[in-house]
Amino acid sequence: MFDLSEADLEAEILGCGDGPASFNAEMTALGRSVISVDPIYQFSTQQIRQRIEAVYHPVISQVKHNAHRYVWKTFRDADALGQARLQAMEQFLGDYDQGKVAGRYRPEALLPRSKPFPMSFKKGATKCYA
Repeated sequence: MFDLSEADLEAEILGCGDGPASFNAEMTALGRSVISVDPIYQFSTQQIRQRIEAVYHPVISQVKHNAHRYVWKTFRDADALGQARLQAMEQFLGDYDQGKVAGRYRPEALLPRSKPFPMSFKKGATKCYA
């Protein structure tokens, strides 16, 4: 999705506004270094799961309603897209508690500012400016 090269994936990655996505879980399973920041990470696994369940059908209904505006190359239709998103969110939820303990999911937001966002990875420390 992001067209990341192998060199990109070797770098220390800061995911901003990641939400309940599987990128961090998938990259961690591959031994990559990712920190995800999103205000949603202040909530528990169960609270995030409840929110996913509450918004899933309304969101997919809107996609179906506007299906003519999408370019359907990766997914055949809104239902296939929805199932892929649910699978990714389940992968996230399965990793979330462990990732929070490890410091990979942080309940923060990056706002325009001049001071660096401190990041500590197993390979050392790096900084990302927002």
